[in-house]
Amino acid sequence: MKKKEIRQLLEATNVIQQGHFVLSSGRHADIYMQCAKVLQHPNHAAKLAAEIAVKWQGQNIDLVIGPALGGVVLSYVVAEQLGVRSLFSERKNGEMKIRRGFELNAGEKVLVVEDVVTTGGSVKELLDLLEKMNVEIVGISSIVDRSNGLVEFNYPFKALLPIDIKSYKANHCKLCQKEIPITRPGSKEN
Repeated sequence: MKKKEIRQLLEATNVIQQGHFVLSSGRHADIYMQCAKVLQHPNHAAKLAAEIAVKWQGQNIDLVIGPALGGVVLSYVVAEQLGVRSLFSERKNGEMKIRRGFELNAGEKVLVVEDVVTTGGSVKELLDLLEKMNVEIVGISSIVDRSNGLVEFNYPFKALLPIDIKSYKANHCKLCQKEIPITRPGSKEN
């Protein structure tokens, strides 16, 4: 799939929403993204996963892991495309952990996936955890990179679609100045 096709798929499934939004950071933006909307469709998830898998061909990946919650479904469908195991990490008491009896073996080649990367915070927490486990981190992939090219990892990062989303401090918001009605979306409230 070309970037244009991926964007069209994300728009058609209402992943990319336009309006006036308060982000979880408190900043305001004219675009909001919710990748869970595309991942609820197995056929779309499989197409996106296939695109990620192609980016890592020949790397002999042993398992795919994603941070909960955004990386859970994506890690599963990418692992299915690669024919390998899928795991996920999750926070317990505010700390990223590998739980539920999941095990990683020293030397295993690991691909980390996330639905959307903004600051890379969850991915970085997972990378820190994996580095202590003596596995080989091959790289990171996401459906969307909305970091505006600012996120840095110590491993290769391959996103399917970079999206530049401008955000504003609430007291300097151009959308507020235009009196555009505001929406507070997000997984924390919905």
